[in-house]
Amino acid sequence: MSNEIMVVDPLERLDLLKSLASEVRIRILDLLHRKGPKNVNQVAEELGLPQSTISANIQVLVDVGLIETKSQKARKGSQKVCYSTFSELVVVFKDRTPAQDQGVIEVAMPLGLYTRCEVSAPCGLCSKEGVIGLLDVPDTFLDPDRMRAGLLWFTRGFVEYQFPNNATLANAKVGGLELAMELSSEVPGTSKDWPSDITVAINGHEIDTWTAPADYGDKRGKHTPGWWKLAGSQYGDLAHWRVTNNGTYRNNDKVSKCSLADLELERHRSIRIRIGVKEDARHPGGINIFGSGFGNYSNDIVLRLLKA
Repeated sequence: MSNEIMVVDPLERLDLLKSLASEVRIRILDLLHRKGPKNVNQVAEELGLPQSTISANIQVLVDVGLIETKSQKARKGSQKVCYSTFSELVVVFKDRTPAQDQGVIEVAMPLGLYTRCEVSAPCGLCSKEGVIGLLDVPDTFLDPDRMRAGLLWFTRGFVEYQFPNNATLANAKVGGLELAMELSSEVPGTSKDWPSDITVAINGHEIDTWTAPADYGDKRGKHTPGWWKLAGSQYGDLAHWRVTNNGTYRNNDKVSKCSLADLELERHRSIRIRIGVKEDARHPGGINIFGSGFGNYSNDIVLRLLKA
């Protein structure tokens, strides 16, 4: 399953919100979402509107990134085919007062607020109150209730998060980046010997592949709710990465040459964090990510920017 989810801060993307203030443009997006890619003439025919009206409104949606167009061969010459770029749009007011303490800018990302996902079963999500959606159905990862998730798991694929680059708001130069989250491998039930290669990437650069040793179920996680069966994943290891000018370190051991310069933080308003298990992983043992209300730490995914 491949899904694109756009998370929008209305104060940053007024142009996008204004583009949605049109019944015609909403109908165009709905049509492309339900019936797939179509050329301009097909859209005009489906909606019963003039081709010129459709062309003008499609261009507005292209300009804000809600539609992409690609040229394809037609019977005579070529034609432009329109694609809807996102399956879901989430409007979120970002925190404009980032936590700062002794040269550290910190953002904690709720587990369910991923912006992209591509997962395979077995998979699922839980909140502190119960299971979200259907177990082992990848489309459940689009359920709006995912925002309440405190535990998610899947076999292969990834989830990707878009963190605000709050260093730009603070007008600060970054001297290091830290990332922390609670992780384990994933097996039906649990297993003390179940390795899984979990890959983490930042802004498209793989910083590390860590082999999680187990899917822990020997005892209940300190924060795991009582309704969650003991036979299910209970807690993970707290994994910590630090990217510096000299490379990437995991728990103080250097694991890759990927440096701050490679991430090009100064060029981006956001920082993309991807966590997953690759198709060609040597140990494709799945992944559990523990967030608020689960595991031994009850932490969201934490990103820290260290001022230079």
